[in-house]
Amino acid sequence: MTDPFAGVDAALAAARTAWDAAHVGGVASADGVEGAPLAVLNTAMGMLRRHVDAVHATVAAEVARASRMELGSAGLAKQQGYRTPASMIAAATGANVGDAARLVAVGEATAPRMTLTGAQAPPKHPEVAAGLSGGRLSVAAAAAIVALLDRVAFRADGEALREAETVLVAQAHGLGMDQVRKILTRAEAWLNPDGVQPHEDDLRAAAYVHIREEQDGSIVIDARLDPERGAPVKTVIDALVGEQLRRRSDGDGSTPMGEGDRRTIPQLQADALATLGRHALDCDSTDIPTGGATVIVRIGLEQLETSTGYGTIDGIAQPVSVGTVRRMAADARIIPLVLGGDSEILDYGRAKRLFTRAQKLALTERDGGCAGCGLPPGMTQVHHLKWWDRDTGPTNLDNGILLCTRCHHRIHDDDWDIHIEGAGVTAKVWFIPPVHVDPTRTPRLGGRARYDFTLTA
Repeated sequence: MTDPFAGVDAALAAARTAWDAAHVGGVASADGVEGAPLAVLNTAMGMLRRHVDAVHATVAAEVARASRMELGSAGLAKQQGYRTPASMIAAATGANVGDAARLVAVGEATAPRMTLTGAQAPPKHPEVAAGLSGGRLSVAAAAAIVALLDRVAFRADGEALREAETVLVAQAHGLGMDQVRKILTRAEAWLNPDGVQPHEDDLRAAAYVHIREEQDGSIVIDARLDPERGAPVKTVIDALVGEQLRRRSDGDGSTPMGEGDRRTIPQLQADALATLGRHALDCDSTDIPTGGATVIVRIGLEQLETSTGYGTIDGIAQPVSVGTVRRMAADARIIPLVLGGDSEILDYGRAKRLFTRAQKLALTERDGGCAGCGLPPGMTQVHHLKWWDRDTGPTNLDNGILLCTRCHHRIHDDDWDIHIEGAGVTAKVWFIPPVHVDPTRTPRLGGRARYDFTLTA
């Protein structure tokens, strides 16, 4: 029998070694290169936690089995004085009952099953089980993947579901839950495209804007918008905030951000919303610093012609129906990007120093926003990989990348390398960390490809 604590033991040993390396005289250092051991320790702690949670998920499933309803008062949880197995687990971990129930669900979905003949069968979700036991997948990510696969199981092809499980487990590795949810949203639309329209109808019906004035004179705006109505608002606010963030730098990247302007992101967003209101009152105004921000709706040519599948809006995770794509494309202020159709000439060599609007749209298609951290396109600028003046770098797609101000400083100031694999809008962007960040310099996938969900089936 495989030792369930083998991964825990190995991860604990690695964490102890990293702890000793990161502490000198009992005090951790995070200055410059000396901070690298602390980063290794952080990674080791994450691995240790995933292994421990994976074992606990197995235990939680056994607790639930020993507390099943047909056992009545003889069930384990009730014997221990708890109403449900989830409440028993929550009391032991200090977590809430919802987290405990999620632990049980993951344990049950990844445990070997018994057939009617008494033989042991593979887990319901074997790839998720392998990701958990290998320390590559957190319980939270595993629960979200399992919930998605179970939700679409009756509407999706079995082979597609199996491939989707493999792809999702691989993509979730190394991502936070906010990023995993973005992939799962796209995956659900891919596996069940017919479900996009009804879900979209629900979002549209639930949309609202509440505006009220408080006694202290403040105006409280609470809004919930569907993607079609929310995309233009979000795109412009992101662009206005991005412009303000860029202005915090002196232009050459040598001045730390934050000097002279201490507004938080929510405060900058509030100012951006006020700017929109002022612009609506004075439509002739041309000084709104959006940097040419545009709502971009993209869809494949085949999907557009056959009215099947779904489209996407830059900066919005929720896919939209083909009908919504057509309606939005009728707006002169929104650019429809049909993949597979004709395109402008996008490479200008060194004939131009600044990237054109068409080139930025193409890079947006490739990078999806900041290629490093995923901020929306409106909060990014196009940067030369090989500098225009220092390296005589050309102004074309293969030498351009979308980066926010913070990631731009990180790349140029901290010795990160960037490699573009392929050409045009289908190319992949790889970030190669310096030795003091990762001694192996293992490339990290960036851009839109990091979050896209595509099956071969």
